[in-house]
Amino acid sequence: MNPLNCLLLLILGQCVYYATSLECYVCDSQEDNSEKCVKTIQTCNYGEDVCLTEIRWGSTPYWQQGALKQYYISKRCATKDKCERYRSSNMGSCTHIWYEDWKCSECCKGDSRQVQFSAEPHY
Repeated sequence: MNPLNCLLLLILGQCVYYATSLECYVCDSQEDNSEKCVKTIQTCNYGEDVCLTEIRWGSTPYWQQGALKQYYISKRCATKDKCERYRSSNMGSCTHIWYEDWKCSECCKGDSRQVQFSAEPHY
């Protein structure tokens, strides 16, 4: 094959990849669903076909007696299988009970459209 044709095919392949690549918001253990969690976007790697959002409610990492609880929001790219396994494993602890630590996760497909679910705990 002509080297020029090979180069054109390579460039075309990259264009198709980027045109069809999923984009997700990304952040890690942020205290709320603003700023970085809604402004930082990543083009997902090959095979990562969903966006994964996790919200945790719990004690601060530097636990101390009487410490207040807070939210931790994380968002990232994932494969559908990995996301569904993660979601299933968190299902039992997704209680939204304010005095307990809890964790919920959700899978979403569609550019930068990660879940904006309510993080309010139940009182």
